[in-house]
Amino acid sequence: MRSVGMGANLVSAALGRRWRMPARRNRVRVARAVEVPMRDGVTLLADHYVPVTAERVPTILVRCPYGRGFLYSMLTAQLYAERGYHVLLQSTRGTFGSGGTFMPAVSEADDGQDTVAWLRTQDWFDGRLATAGGSYLGYTQWALALDPPPELTAMVVTIGVHDIGRAGHQYGPVELFNMLSWSDLLSHQETVGAVRGLVRMMRAERRLAPALDRLPLRGAMAGLGGKGAPWYDDWIERPDLEDPYWEGFRATEALRRVSVPTLLIGGWHDFFIDQTLAQYEALRSRGVDVAMTIGPWTHLTVDNGIAMPEALSWLDAHAAGRAPVRRAAPVRVFVGGAGQWENHQTWPPRDTESTTLYLQGGGQLADSPPAQPRSVTEFRYDPHNPTPSVGGRVMAPSGGAQDNRELEARDDVLVFSTEPLTSAVEVRGAPVVELHVASDNANADLFVRICDVDPRGRSVNVTDRIIRCTGRDTVPGEVRTVRVVLDATAHRFDGGHRIRLQVSGGAFPRFARNLGTGEHPGTSTEMKPTTHTVFHNRAWPSNIVLPSR
Repeated sequence: MRSVGMGANLVSAALGRRWRMPARRNRVRVARAVEVPMRDGVTLLADHYVPVTAERVPTILVRCPYGRGFLYSMLTAQLYAERGYHVLLQSTRGTFGSGGTFMPAVSEADDGQDTVAWLRTQDWFDGRLATAGGSYLGYTQWALALDPPPELTAMVVTIGVHDIGRAGHQYGPVELFNMLSWSDLLSHQETVGAVRGLVRMMRAERRLAPALDRLPLRGAMAGLGGKGAPWYDDWIERPDLEDPYWEGFRATEALRRVSVPTLLIGGWHDFFIDQTLAQYEALRSRGVDVAMTIGPWTHLTVDNGIAMPEALSWLDAHAAGRAPVRRAAPVRVFVGGAGQWENHQTWPPRDTESTTLYLQGGGQLADSPPAQPRSVTEFRYDPHNPTPSVGGRVMAPSGGAQDNRELEARDDVLVFSTEPLTSAVEVRGAPVVELHVASDNANADLFVRICDVDPRGRSVNVTDRIIRCTGRDTVPGEVRTVRVVLDATAHRFDGGHRIRLQVSGGAFPRFARNLGTGEHPGTSTEMKPTTHTVFHNRAWPSNIVLPSR
């Protein structure tokens, strides 16, 4: 065991000041590559960050597949250890020296339980356990909570997932970019080094373009090198979430079993925002002490100046018993457009009403139903030239709120806009879009998005969703009603701005394109275009319902 180096101490001091964290309570020493045995004979490696103090203090368990190097050791270990916690930062099975083979999700419940069993044998463990971490590190927490250890006192889950299968196929089309880029990251992370790995991730959209564009989808990892990601083709080939295969990739039952105080931190443009909201609702409905903070962030842009102090305050209150938690309300959300934070007792707020806007001819949105008897608008989606994705919930620098004007200029994207608003419209919750549509192809997707258009014409995405239609629910040429519940949001459309609805046939490569043939999405290569007709008339009044205040 040795003291943390001077360089790491200087960085942690600078970050502590920048993020307005409480002062250090103690110095830190670290024991590297501590061996932790699993029930099947595999040994996992962990770094133990030891607070230099005479006090008996709690332990934070962090289980991570991305290594124990500088970035993760600073954010998930040293900053906590300097404030009075033992931190065990463990590499998950098959990563960074830990034995066995990495397969997402499937071993995390057992390995987590075996790690807690090992902790019980350590003389420094005082019987108080907390968990923390984000993204996949959130999954490892939920996996442990499938059978919550009696020592567990608190959890902090940041941009975390509890159901990996649903994350990849939640709306029907494969979440192509996120699934492929994450698999590529895992395939190369132990050979490229931290700096090059960061550069690769930032350039993933351009670097992975040939693999994203190829057909069939199956086999895309084969030409990318690295260790490979044997799960990728299996995930691509199993779009049905009812397939028993997916049981091993979900920890949903933990939401019905865990009862410890839990802090959830998410982002409105995070890949997992719907799962963060589901976690909150499941725990709140059972009376669990749960709090939630949602910022304007993507998966890659969480503001640690907010997240770290909130996490430490939560752990100090519920794991260490040092001070009451410092929150004005259980729910704290950032309101886009307004650029400010709001506090609520629950989510969505109880005082929410609804505002209905109707699609009209000429690309208009209005608050009265359409009077025209035959008003329709057509567009054609061609998978040979798929409608591109702009911004949104992608794990890339280009994700989040972006200017959509170039996208909206395409002839395969319909836009319907209000007149400039005479007063602000405040949205809190999940908008619902009801479209009356006829399509000449039973196999097609519909992508809908709400944007905020400022007086200069800049159109910025607020929330969206895609749905997949198949021959089971679509008859070519027949008008059908499609109800799309968009991702929840908190946004203010200011006076003088316009509310805009986009309708298109896809968002590629965020989502795999619908090839239009009905063949298996993982192995098919043939493509067939689709023409959609959107009805907005007296008989078929397509509309948006905004949960507003």
